[in-house]
Amino acid sequence: MMQCLLVDDETLALKLMEDNLKDVGYIKIIGRCRTAAEALTIMQTERVDVLFCDIHMPGLSGIQLVKSLVTKPIVIFVTAYEKFAIDGFELEVLDYLVKPVPQERFLRACQKAYQLFELKNTPAAPVGFYKNYLFVSSDYILIKVNFSDIQYIQGLKDYVKIVLNDNQKPILSRTSLKAIELQLPPEQFYRIHKSYLINVDYISHIRRGKVLSADIELPLSDNYRLSINKMIGREIE
Repeated sequence: MMQCLLVDDETLALKLMEDNLKDVGYIKIIGRCRTAAEALTIMQTERVDVLFCDIHMPGLSGIQLVKSLVTKPIVIFVTAYEKFAIDGFELEVLDYLVKPVPQERFLRACQKAYQLFELKNTPAAPVGFYKNYLFVSSDYILIKVNFSDIQYIQGLKDYVKIVLNDNQKPILSRTSLKAIELQLPPEQFYRIHKSYLINVDYISHIRRGKVLSADIELPLSDNYRLSINKMIGREIE
């Protein structure tokens, strides 16, 4: 569970953020603050994984608050002022939301935060050892996916489509193909194209420019030919 702190000097803005988060099962609100000083007090005693923070506030601004932190949580600025965007990204904040924030845009920022939180908090596996599953976010819930069920994964701009075996419904998740690839065992999953990862267990044949996975023919890019050659122990003709 990811713990978050809401910081905004406007009561209505705090209420809107709280309403947007009420159905997000992987985020727990641990505090609501009207000033940066209040936020600092809470952060001294509580674990804060993600900070949703306004910028223009009385006393310390949101930017000054983030600059003052020795150990920074994941930061998402929620502000009425577009002009501070460059300052925000110089502080390496995860996202910058401009009020009024559509709910879909706010929830997309939550998903990005959770994906980063998972990556930061997943222990490094010993050499040669991997889990046999991963969790992906889809429709605001986390779904457990066994590696053995994954036939291939396709990158679709802001989403990935995870195609499963036995006619199971594909899973759409708002993440990147690279983020998924980092969680998969490299001896089982191979990149065959900039937009495709394939489970070697489902490959039925390979020919120049194509890989057949079950009954689906997928593109094989020249850029990834070396990794496929390594997998099969010979050059593809």
